Amino acid sequence: MAEIDVVLPDGSHKSLPEGATAGDVAAAIGARLAKDAVAARIDGVLSDLTASVPNGAHVGIVTPASDDGREILRHSSAHVMAQAVTRLWPGAKYAIGPAIENGFYYDFELPGGAHFTDEDLARIEATMREIVAEDQPFTRREMSIDDGLAVFADQPFKLEIITKVREGADDDEDLGEVSAGPVVSVYANSEGFVDLCRGPHVPSTKRLGHFKLMRVAGAYWRGDEKRPQLQRVYGTAWESAAALDAHLHQLEEAEKRDHRRLATELDLLSFPSELGGGLAVWHPRGGIVRKQMEDFSRARHLEGGYEFVVTPHLANARLFETSGHLGFYKDGMYPPMEMDNGTYYMKPMNCPMHCLIFRSRARSYRELPLRLFELGTVYRYERAGTLHGLMRIRGFTQDDSHIYCTEEQLEGEIISLLGFVMDVLRAFGFSEFTANLSTKDPEKYVGSDEIWEKSTDALRGALERFGLEYQIKKGDAAFYGPKIDIDVRDAIGRTWQLSTIQCDFNHPERFDLEYVGADNQRHRPIMLHRALFGSIERFFGVLLEHYAGNLPTWLAPEQVRVLGVRNDHDDYAREVAAHLKATGVRVSVEVANEPLGARIRRAKMEKIPYVLVVGDDDVASGTLGVNARGSNDPSRGVSLSEFTTALHAEILAHGRPDAD
Repeated sequence: MAEIDVVLPDGSHKSLPEGATAGDVAAAIGARLAKDAVAARIDGVLSDLTASVPNGAHVGIVTPASDDGREILRHSSAHVMAQAVTRLWPGAKYAIGPAIENGFYYDFELPGGAHFTDEDLARIEATMREIVAEDQPFTRREMSIDDGLAVFADQPFKLEIITKVREGADDDEDLGEVSAGPVVSVYANSEGFVDLCRGPHVPSTKRLGHFKLMRVAGAYWRGDEKRPQLQRVYGTAWESAAALDAHLHQLEEAEKRDHRRLATELDLLSFPSELGGGLAVWHPRGGIVRKQMEDFSRARHLEGGYEFVVTPHLANARLFETSGHLGFYKDGMYPPMEMDNGTYYMKPMNCPMHCLIFRSRARSYRELPLRLFELGTVYRYERAGTLHGLMRIRGFTQDDSHIYCTEEQLEGEIISLLGFVMDVLRAFGFSEFTANLSTKDPEKYVGSDEIWEKSTDALRGALERFGLEYQIKKGDAAFYGPKIDIDVRDAIGRTWQLSTIQCDFNHPERFDLEYVGADNQRHRPIMLHRALFGSIERFFGVLLEHYAGNLPTWLAPEQVRVLGVRNDHDDYAREVAAHLKATGVRVSVEVANEPLGARIRRAKMEKIPYVLVVGDDDVASGTLGVNARGSNDPSRGVSLSEFTTALHAEILAHGRPDAD
């Protein structure tokens, strides 16, 4: 029998009989791997284990604990959920059911306009487990479009997808469910259930089981408010019971840390309905924290050689036509305002206005790099369904910088920016970072391929010289240039995308920016966009969740509260507070009109870093009882000077540049 040769990920080779499948490759490597395998990558394409392997193919076996493996588990679980729903509600219409981060969902329209209840989720999950126990194989078939229309004749959402394939559409995200070209692919995992899908899937339903259904939400078909509103059932699925339990525990922790709840409990900010969705007002306590963040940012930028600028909140449409935002970003902008002297837009970005500042007069190479910095408020339209507290908001302030430099300065400036970003993020308590290099979207970009290649190479070179590991995110760049995104890991293991560095050869071209070089000739500068926090609002929300509201002392809205044991100790408590306030500490006194225990509990609920209790001995000797947040062992007899010195040392140790 003829044989084929396949190449494994480590570069080794395996010989197998002609006609061998990906599952045969796994078995040839080892029995344990064959048992664990859920799919394979054949020449880079995810495939079922039943797929044939061509001669010379590069083959990697996909296991459940990998990113690819989890995605396949979740997509397969979505199919099983749809099968369970159609078993429980005959005549139900099912739309799409993709894998998503940490889970999956499926959209449904139930007969007679019925709606899912919490009890229904338990029924669906129980039926899914019955299907898992039935060990139904996932079987893939390809069929003509006409046959596909016949198979799904009673499923209008599937019919719409297949019809789009017939019409030659190739830009619809839902078409990822089917094969491209004149055929569609389907997966059946029983005689009674078939779904339109590109795959791959696990070999059989028995490979599933570590899942949980989470909630139901409304979702418009294709995200269009004018189309039918469906019911979206969300679930999560993992490779093991331990992984599922760990995720559910993380969700419990995340709920406790939800910044929206903490912001209300700690009286930091709110989202009044009178303002409209996605717009926040900052209360005095939240305003203090925000001021600390902004002061910190200003001080660090001043140290870093930045020059401060201020730009207006709106501009004539011509500015955004020049920048390209009206061509590429209009859907994310608020509607135009027609005035007697032209059309105006609220600004979605600060960068076009910074270009005008650069262009305001002749520039010399001696001025470069020119680093402009602004705490600039921008406005972006986000759909109501996507708003999420401070994490997805319509009006927000960026700590926005734009650096104009020569091509020779470019890589060094990016390396310097990476160091600047890391130092600031560490000062706020983050220590684990992930970098992503986003490359050109082949459909949504401006500028030449040569310019994009130069920009991308500069970012890549800076990451490698800086020594920061990174992943490539293909097609995720802004329309005007590639970018580096810095993600941080929070206290419960979640990652958040925060800082961004973008390399832009295009805005200088579009705004005709020039400087006079040492050769006395005109040259085009290169522009770097850099938002360190991302936005003040979102960064604040991330900090609240990272610290569970227990903000570090230098950031806390109230750093110290002084309590007298009895009301005859209140005068001494005020003296202590006055001394601390004179040294720059944010301190308050709560007089003894309630029992001491109740006042201490309230201070702990408000997450105040230090509660000082003073009694008879303290009044007599000028000392304090120090209750540090999180400690069950108060310190007695601490001198006021000793406490003050230790407090300021703590503030300095946490990166505050202007602490005394």
